[in-house]
Amino acid sequence: MAKTGFATLPEGIAPEQARLPAQRRRPRLLSLIVLAALMIAALAGLFGGGKAPTLIARAPQATLAVHTNRVLRNGVFFETRIGITAKADLADATLLLPPGLWRDMTINSTEPQAASEDFKDGAFRFHYGKLAAGDALEIKIDGQINPPLFRGTRGYVALADGDRRLVSIPLSITVLP
Repeated sequence: MAKTGFATLPEGIAPEQARLPAQRRRPRLLSLIVLAALMIAALAGLFGGGKAPTLIARAPQATLAVHTNRVLRNGVFFETRIGITAKADLADATLLLPPGLWRDMTINSTEPQAASEDFKDGAFRFHYGKLAAGDALEIKIDGQINPPLFRGTRGYVALADGDRRLVSIPLSITVLP
């Protein structure tokens, strides 16, 4: 075996064959730029994570706020917080969610639990009962993205007083691998 500095070369390899040209030993500028761009994009939250925005919709009877991440990674656990503030008395504060919004997601918990749940007019309906003007309700939903969900999902989060829809927020969630 031939010896070069600290390394021992296998038999049949000459030391001049083991040396790389000087241009191949230095990192190339393009690879550094690509790596830096990927790191900046990740720090900006473009690949999931980051600060979750709050979407707010107001109606004369109530305000609806949805706080959830808009970009998630496949398999990740997530939290969604929905705030309802009554501006007028609501006989039956009802949260409406279309099934497509939760397709290929596992919902682990919803706190507080709704007084009753049903499915009507193409939406899951969570009935929280009476809210007096000025009352606020905070709902926390914990879930996980299942592997089949790719690219994302869309739908809405809406608030109704019984069967009368008051306000709605369109919602889309991007899911990355």
